[in-house]
Amino acid sequence: MEHSNQFLGTEHIGKLMRQYAIPCIISLLVGALYNIVDQIFIANASYLGSYGNAANTVVFPLTVVALAIAVMIGDGCCAFVSISLGKKESHLAKQSVGNSVVMIVVGSIILTAIYLVFADKIIAMFGGTVNAETFYHSKEYFFYISLGIPFYMFGQAMNPIIRADGNPKFAMISTLAGAVINIIFDPIFIFVFQWGMMGAAVATVMGQIVTAVLAVWYLLNMKIIKPDKGDYRLRGSICRKTLVLGITSFLSQISLVAAMAAINNMLRKYGAMDAIFGQEQYAQIPMAVVGIVMKFFQIVISIVVGMAAGCIPIVGFNMGAGYKHRVRELFTKLLISEATVGAIALILVEFFPQQLIHIFGAANESIYYTEFAIKAFRTYLCMMILACVNKACFIFLQAMGKAVASTVLSMIREVVFGVGFALLLPVFFGLDGVLYSMPVSDILTFVVAAFLICGTYRELKVKGGQTAGRISEAAAEG
Repeated sequence: MEHSNQFLGTEHIGKLMRQYAIPCIISLLVGALYNIVDQIFIANASYLGSYGNAANTVVFPLTVVALAIAVMIGDGCCAFVSISLGKKESHLAKQSVGNSVVMIVVGSIILTAIYLVFADKIIAMFGGTVNAETFYHSKEYFFYISLGIPFYMFGQAMNPIIRADGNPKFAMISTLAGAVINIIFDPIFIFVFQWGMMGAAVATVMGQIVTAVLAVWYLLNMKIIKPDKGDYRLRGSICRKTLVLGITSFLSQISLVAAMAAINNMLRKYGAMDAIFGQEQYAQIPMAVVGIVMKFFQIVISIVVGMAAGCIPIVGFNMGAGYKHRVRELFTKLLISEATVGAIALILVEFFPQQLIHIFGAANESIYYTEFAIKAFRTYLCMMILACVNKACFIFLQAMGKAVASTVLSMIREVVFGVGFALLLPVFFGLDGVLYSMPVSDILTFVVAAFLICGTYRELKVKGGQTAGRISEAAAEG
């Protein structure tokens, strides 16, 4: 086992990025498709329409809460395992996997219980009371989604752990299998059986169960890290280190929930003051539209996070082994790749917003829906390049073991700026203020991130690590 991952310190960086990042990107994209596919089918069902879209927007952040806990444990374990393998401390890697499995199972059961007991209050907290129809659909969708939370969280947490075990392809396949199930049954349940929001939720849960079952199978057949029975006994030190390394992933997701709660409530409040959206029949439009815009953003961020998170095992191993010049090279390639993704996304939202919104059933809606959607796409996502670079910086610092710097930067972006401006700007600009909050937050975050990026480059420019890495590579090639 100690030599199984040595290629992470010798193989060409570009090849490693493709080998690890592409399956991770696909896994995250497929995971994002669960909710996005639901929304597309819901939007195109005439008996649901924008009410169903708004309900989906209300429930979406509540699934992100589950994802936040899952990725905190999974990404933290992935980073801990990779660093441990780089240091040849295989026993700690096994203990981290065993402890992470126990934590995710217990955590998922507790969260499900909370959701089922406090459903009405939670839905209201996230803007579900914008009108009676939206609340009804939100409650129905949320109930069935809550039943699948344990399966969803286990599958999502195991995904990065499987990557750390050196099998990114299986991680991708397990997620893809679940998404395929969801895509197959969504139209059957929504259009054929006319099950509405319940149908969308049941199809989603079925897919999550498939992914979880495959993750359990892999856990019992891991190829590099093989936890023993005793490794599942919780150890405080292992749990703390795992959670600390994953805290950035948690905060980046949970702060998104806080921002979405703020945004949804500002949309409800200031939409009621608008001449058009203050009318009962149009009240749900701003929330439905912003939810769709954020779904497109989720697709882009899935690619961005996939590239960065896929590199966690590479960064962790090379940092643990002291090959800092390789980490520096990887950082450069990653930043360029992330900026490129942001540039492509920016072109799409600025030049093709109407085409994007029609995917989500705009043909069945009023002209007010389409007009607000076009403005939302162009305004809310106008700083996509900076958003992508910022996100890459968060995750890379986390992979290097710099949990504090990564956490601080993530908190500044998502809580201080993300929530702060979502609450402040609408006071001065009304509904438009909600749309301005995203680009303003990304610009200010990039100013902070730029200093951390420069500092990271200076730290990685170390002669000793560079020499050691080259000697190791030469020995491997020989």
